[in-house]
Amino acid sequence: MIEPQAPAPPGSTQSREDAYGPGGDHGSPLCLPVRQGTGRFLVLAGVFVCAACGLVYELELVALAAYLMGDSVAQTSVVLSVMVFAMGIGSLAAKGLRRHAAAGFGTVEAALALVGGCSAMALYAVFAWTGDWGGVWANGPRALLVAFSLTTGLLIGAEVPLLMELIQRIRRQDAGGAVADLSAADYVGALVGGLAFPFLLLPLLGQLTGALITGAVNAVVGGALVLGLFRRDLTVRARRLLVGANVCVLVVLASAAVLVDDFERAARHAMYGSDVRVALRTDVQEVLLTGGRDGRPLNLFLDGRLRVAGRDELRYHEALVHPAMHGPRGRVLVLGGGDGLAVREVLRHPGVRRVDVVEIDAGVVRLARRDPALSALNAHALDDPRVRVATADAFDWLRGAPPAAYDVVVSDLPHPGITASTKLYSQEFYGLTRRVLAPAGRLVVHGGAVESRPRDFWTVDATLRAAGLRTAAYRASGRRDGFAAGPDRGAVATAHAHRDWGFVLAARNAPVPRLDPSGPRPRTLTDSSLAADVRAAERTRVTGLPPSTLVHPRYGG
Repeated sequence: MIEPQAPAPPGSTQSREDAYGPGGDHGSPLCLPVRQGTGRFLVLAGVFVCAACGLVYELELVALAAYLMGDSVAQTSVVLSVMVFAMGIGSLAAKGLRRHAAAGFGTVEAALALVGGCSAMALYAVFAWTGDWGGVWANGPRALLVAFSLTTGLLIGAEVPLLMELIQRIRRQDAGGAVADLSAADYVGALVGGLAFPFLLLPLLGQLTGALITGAVNAVVGGALVLGLFRRDLTVRARRLLVGANVCVLVVLASAAVLVDDFERAARHAMYGSDVRVALRTDVQEVLLTGGRDGRPLNLFLDGRLRVAGRDELRYHEALVHPAMHGPRGRVLVLGGGDGLAVREVLRHPGVRRVDVVEIDAGVVRLARRDPALSALNAHALDDPRVRVATADAFDWLRGAPPAAYDVVVSDLPHPGITASTKLYSQEFYGLTRRVLAPAGRLVVHGGAVESRPRDFWTVDATLRAAGLRTAAYRASGRRDGFAAGPDRGAVATAHAHRDWGFVLAARNAPVPRLDPSGPRPRTLTDSSLAADVRAAERTRVTGLPPSTLVHPRYGG
């Protein structure tokens, strides 16, 4: 018969192991202000909220990398890979804090709230006031983006080991069960954060305010969990320091939230000058207009890229539209072109009976119709009774379009190096476009700059050929403002990078870029200059390039 043993003295090794399992709690016995079941629920709820906040920070940095430097797969991959690497390092580093898990977790959450909440504003400020996004990753603001990714990842990685220690102190259980509970709360929280960012925070609050609010939630929940549930694990000094740190973080975040509108206006002026007239966020992108009054040229920026420059737009749109209008032109399809400027040039040609415009952003179309300067520039083309505008993704729209419906298709789309536009420069997309062309129809494609990005430009040509079309390339030189830029940011950067626009004219039979003698005479283009532009483009030809497809995009980012 086994004799019952007397209880071990309080504070002995045996009493700690009875209360917390083998190894004890590495400190004094834990006394919760609530029942064990309630304590475990509160810790898991804290894991849920912190995981949601952590994923919002990750997505915020990815969105900033895409917005500020061009949305390429490479940049997104760099941000995510740095963060995942840092999370592993943070988890290892947190092992040394397990003896002080409550204080360590509270400190980590306060730091994470400050870094994650302010990251968007800090990066946007550096971008706006320095504009130094050239060079290698180690230079300027690019290094700051990597530093924020690294720091955020370190702090997120440190959460799980500390939370594991805290939940085990409440009630010791097998490691597999504890990991399963924490992982479930963590993954569900990540799901909520991942859905909240694009569908709630970004459209309703924007990048800057959304990050600040997320940081405030992170600080409140992390601080409340430690100070409310594990306060007896902390010394009086530690409690005071943690309260002071969280109050300071919340004051900083609240102050930034109050000043965010003034900050955005100042940042816009720093980037675009003091002549910003319209700045709005549509369901698709940020739209900004400068100039257009008192003789100043109008500029239209979409997500920071200069898409219409008043000094350059006529040369661009005449070169885009007029060579394709030589021949049958009763039915015309314009892909993109929600600003109405390509439509303006199409309507100058006699015999045009119908123009269908497929534009993904209804906000741009509204602006092109209602803004006095932009509507005057496009000659109110979108209000012409022959014009019909559809708000849709061009790829999806073409899949349902009738065959052989158009004599001319004008593809006035962003540069293919932008990730979101790559599918609109794929073999599959051009196959759909070929299907809607009449037997004698022509397709013209803006393919980006010829001299500075020849591989991208000639990949467009190779992709059109792979779709069963014959092609002829030409360019328009004399570019001044970097208009219709690719992944490079803003007017200043692109003005130095790009001095021309490249176009590809495609048809079932070999096309020849020329002007229609029965059509209007362009103001910036002649038959001789067009022939010279064909020869200039041909001199840059890069041969042997494979076509770009949906599953194997070939364009640079």
